[in-house]
Amino acid sequence: MTDSKSPVPSLDTISFPKDSGPRPVLWLITFIAIGLSLFQLYSSGIQPLGLFYQRGIHLALVLMLTFLIFPPLSKSHRGPFLWLIDIAFFAAAAYSGFYLVFNLDEIINRAGFWSQTDIVVACITTVVVLEASRRAVGFGLTIIGIVAILYALAGARGDLPWLGEWLPGILNHRGYSLDRLAGQLYLGQEGIFGLPLGVAATFVFIFVLFGAFLEVTGAGKFFIDLAFAGTGRQRGGPAKAAVLASASMGSISGSSIANVVTTGAFTIPLMKRLGYKPAQAGGIEAAASTGGQIMPPLMGAGAFLIAEYTRVPYVDIIKVSVFPALLYFATVYLFVHIIAIKQGMHGMAKSELPVLREVMNRGWFFLLPLIMLVYLLVTGISPMRVGFYAVMGIIVIAGINGLYLAFKRGQKNNNLSQELVETAKSGGHKMLLGLELGARNAVAVSVACAVAGIVVAVVGLTGLGLKFSSMMIAFSGGNILLALLLVIIASLILGLGLPVTASYIVLIVLVGPALTNEFGIPLLVAHLLVFWYSQDSNVTPPVALAAFAAAAIAGSKTMETSVQSWKFAKGLYLIPLYMVFNPEIIMGGTWPVLIWKGAVIIIALVAFAAAIEGFLFTWMKHWMRLILISCTIALFFPIVMVQAISAALVILLLFINYTQERRAPAVSQPQSG
Repeated sequence: MTDSKSPVPSLDTISFPKDSGPRPVLWLITFIAIGLSLFQLYSSGIQPLGLFYQRGIHLALVLMLTFLIFPPLSKSHRGPFLWLIDIAFFAAAAYSGFYLVFNLDEIINRAGFWSQTDIVVACITTVVVLEASRRAVGFGLTIIGIVAILYALAGARGDLPWLGEWLPGILNHRGYSLDRLAGQLYLGQEGIFGLPLGVAATFVFIFVLFGAFLEVTGAGKFFIDLAFAGTGRQRGGPAKAAVLASASMGSISGSSIANVVTTGAFTIPLMKRLGYKPAQAGGIEAAASTGGQIMPPLMGAGAFLIAEYTRVPYVDIIKVSVFPALLYFATVYLFVHIIAIKQGMHGMAKSELPVLREVMNRGWFFLLPLIMLVYLLVTGISPMRVGFYAVMGIIVIAGINGLYLAFKRGQKNNNLSQELVETAKSGGHKMLLGLELGARNAVAVSVACAVAGIVVAVVGLTGLGLKFSSMMIAFSGGNILLALLLVIIASLILGLGLPVTASYIVLIVLVGPALTNEFGIPLLVAHLLVFWYSQDSNVTPPVALAAFAAAAIAGSKTMETSVQSWKFAKGLYLIPLYMVFNPEIIMGGTWPVLIWKGAVIIIALVAFAAAIEGFLFTWMKHWMRLILISCTIALFFPIVMVQAISAALVILLLFINYTQERRAPAVSQPQSG
């Protein structure tokens, strides 16, 4: 394959994040970012550090980066006054993390009897984290953090007793002083340096760094080319390639929006050219990119957080998540296929597509680090150590490949030494670029986890989790469907201001106890349910952040694109619901049960897609669509007889639809009922 046939430009044309500002500041950003990545590599693969040492240094460097990269006001130039503000925050950020590191022994010896300096530093750190959140993540998460702090201070014995008078009875609590709250947020096991930041500072960062190295070495281009080579000639080829490319890229990128921007820049224009409406093209890309967050082995930060909260080994989380993730992408793929047939589309011309064999010849080695990663995880090695080996693996493999190609060019052109020197320089630059890019990509996740730690601390201190569970039971009347509807609504509301990781943490802390203790949902199923529903803010109107990014590329209306992405991503709602009523597909069971439950959900999703589109092999009559919808609902009930009858009806109706298509050519419009 020649690069001219690839839908992706070469790495030389891909732009990486640049910042405006004085040259010393840009150098400082690069220096701190590379230093952070090297520190993470050292602590993950060479010399693991203690809990607070790791998290303290990590947070200090992340916060310092935040105030250098993000100005106080996003649309204004940093003048002398704003630079003074940022210098103050930069110094406070460094002090916040390193104070804990250098005084940890004395703080532990005080064992809860904090000094006034401890409290002052705790207050400074809290303010710095909230301001970093406003800049790097958005104002919504900052507001939630501030509301949580005010809620803890409200109450008869708190520093804001008047605020407690406004709280409803069920939300009322004793209230806490600023000193007690500051100590809990900064020096407690649950707080800014709690479990969410711990996951971000260990597992998440090292795999984000791995994704950055895959990006700078050209793995993204390889995966997209591979998807186009495999599906480009099929009906709706670019859309199907978008689904496959998003599955492969999304599983390692850690961000739905980043996935949209990366793959959508190439797939959306091709989908439009093939005949998809702009809103459809954007909706397909948004739905497919959102699925990357639930696709093993990384699942954004989700798999690591779920493993830490449930104490289920990480590799087990990955194993049980593979089938649901494949179901989700299969559903999006089926919608894409149906629309392509309905609209009479064809695939791309062979001359426009990369050749599979040539794609593999040029980039097969990118598969080796992924294979190594999965193998090491299965053998039981720590995920953080596995991430270290994966990063080292991609550096070594890409370096060997680069030197091999340089050797071939040098022998051919009779300038071997020059080619080797130029390749070594280029490789060194790419390695530094990967280190910097990895740190940049991890900033928002780490800051979000730090603020999520504030919310978790307040929930634990005030007992808000139990109060929220009581409210949930009261509102739902003990009905599990109403309870799940409340979870969906809560996830949408949280999604207005929180990224997926923070939304999951806050939501599971609030509704997790009710789902497991009151409704009897297994712990792992409850966490997967909440994690899947936390993704809905990417594709569900009126929020639909991933759809907004896709709409900008597609040139379509944001709300129309959001509705389309919501339609394509229906598996995001249906598959977790099936997990709740049929937990065997997650918790395990006998092979006959697992095969039956798996077949039932596949039949249900096919029936649902056909009923929504009114088409599978050919147009469907209205009565067939109504029966299919009814059967889809019935298939979710965990009663074997009900599932068997419903599955038989679905298969019969789909067979009738197939025979109708065989007897007569598909018509261009639906038949009347």
